Amino acid sequence: MKNLPFTGSGVAIVTPFNGLEVDYDALGTLLEMHIANKTDAIVICGTTGEASTMPNEEHIAVIEYTVKKVAGRIPVIAGTGSNDTAHAIYLTQEAERVGADGILSVTPYYNKANANGLIEHFKAIAACCKLPIILYNVPSRTGMNIPISALRELAKIDNIVAIKEASGNIGYVAQIAKEVPELHIYSGNDDMIVPIMSLGGKGVISVLANILPEETHDLCQKYLDGDVKGSLKLQLDMLDVINNLFIEVNPVPVKTAMEILGYKVGNLRLPLAPMDEANKAKLASSLSAYGVKKL
Repeated sequence: MKNLPFTGSGVAIVTPFNGLEVDYDALGTLLEMHIANKTDAIVICGTTGEASTMPNEEHIAVIEYTVKKVAGRIPVIAGTGSNDTAHAIYLTQEAERVGADGILSVTPYYNKANANGLIEHFKAIAACCKLPIILYNVPSRTGMNIPISALRELAKIDNIVAIKEASGNIGYVAQIAKEVPELHIYSGNDDMIVPIMSLGGKGVISVLANILPEETHDLCQKYLDGDVKGSLKLQLDMLDVINNLFIEVNPVPVKTAMEILGYKVGNLRLPLAPMDEANKAKLASSLSAYGVKKL
C-alpha cells in the first residue's frame, strides 16, 4: 500500500478573519490548540477554510504561515484544488515550495469533466509535484462523482495515495475499498467515520474536530486500536452535534459554534452570511447538551 500523510483525525480547519483580512494571530492560536488536543493533521485552505474566497497570494500565505507555525509537529495538508487545471498546478507547486506535507485536490466544479478529462486533470497535478495527493470527492458541491474506472487509473500514479470520500454513499465507498484497494480512504463526513473505517478507512478529514479535536482523534484512534465499541459510542454520542454542524452550509455552523464557545474566528466571507437565528439556537442547544467545553 501507498504511504499516507496521516492516519486518524485531520481537522479541516476554519480560517479566522478580522474584517477583510486573515487573522493570523487567531489562526496560530487554533493551530496550537489542535496540536495540544491530539489532532493528527491540519488540513488548511479547504472548503471549511473558505479557500474559494482567497486570492492566490493570500491562499499561499496562509499555507506558508501554517507550515511554519506547526513546524513539523504534525502533517500539514494544503487544499489546492481548482476547476482550472493550470490554477490547481500553480497552487500545488506553491504549496510544495512553502513546505506542505501533502495536497488535497477536489474534483473540478461547475465546468466539471468527463472521465477522461478527470483523469488527465489529476495526472497533470500529480506530475507537477512530489507530494502525496488526496483526491476529494464531494458531489454535493461539485456536481460530479469520480467514476470507479477513473479511480482505478488514478491509483496507478505513485503520489495519488488516498481519497477523501464525502458522497454520503456507503455503497460507493465499499466499491472503492473492493475495486481500488491501492487507494486509502478518509471519511469526508463526520457522521460516517465509523462506517467508513469499518471498510478500511484510515480516519477522517473533519469539520467536527474544529470544536471537539480530542474526541474526534479518540474516535479514530479507538477504532484503529481495535476498540470498535468505544469508537462507535463516541460516534453516536456526538451525532446531534454533528448534524447541527451541517444544518446550514459548511462552514457557517462551525464558525458560529466556535464563536459561541469563545474561539476568535471572526466573520464569514460573502457569499456566506450569518446563521439563521432558529438554527443557531438548535446548534447552541446541541453544544450545551453534549457538554462541549467553552474557552
